[in-house]
Amino acid sequence: MGLLDKHGVIERNATLLLVAGLVTVSIGGIVEIAPLFYLENTIEEVEGMRPYTPLELAGRNIYIREGCYNCHSQMIRPFRDEVERYGHYSLAAESMYDHPFQWGSKRTGPDLARVGDRYSNEWHVQHLKDPQSLVPESVMPSYSFLAEADLGFRAQDHLVANQRVGVPYTQEMVDNADADLKAQADPDADWDGLEARYPKAVLGDFDGDPTRLTEMDALVAYMQMLGTLVDFSSYDAQANYR
Repeated sequence: MGLLDKHGVIERNATLLLVAGLVTVSIGGIVEIAPLFYLENTIEEVEGMRPYTPLELAGRNIYIREGCYNCHSQMIRPFRDEVERYGHYSLAAESMYDHPFQWGSKRTGPDLARVGDRYSNEWHVQHLKDPQSLVPESVMPSYSFLAEADLGFRAQDHLVANQRVGVPYTQEMVDNADADLKAQADPDADWDGLEARYPKAVLGDFDGDPTRLTEMDALVAYMQMLGTLVDFSSYDAQANYR
């Protein structure tokens, strides 16, 4: 009788079965986990990714505060129906500066991973104020109060906090955080430094009132950036799903 034929002895002995199970799981765990300690980064970096601008970061905080993630995922799965509707499937690198990330599969509304630059600022503002005026079947509540709420955001403190968890904000970015926060939504601002620090940042008034910096400005700025940093135009995003 071979060793494999003696499995009945192990199955009838609870202690022996427990020990054998622990040994098996331990070996599997070591094989899967140990190599990660020798990698500098488990996420392959993608050209174009950068940290959020202060205004985008403020908008992301509002997005989380208002629970937008409860109805809108930011994760396009690698299935044909999803890439045809939303665009290229989500890459891990696109969330490498998110704390926490907004991945998920719960969709009361559409996925927003690629919503940036698909609609105008005016469309987003109207949709947030009165969702049913644009999408009659929507169950989304109104967020019109965002246009009346002045943006109270301590940009430098938030950038420093993100620095401490690994987001590569430079000292120059931190020093200019408050100025960059205001400049991004100011049509009359000098954007040269901001554009150099944050390539592809969407610039200009977002909420329709350039005289104020509101929470609506921040949230729209954040959404207009989503999915725009990585250039997928050089190849067919759906080629592998046909």
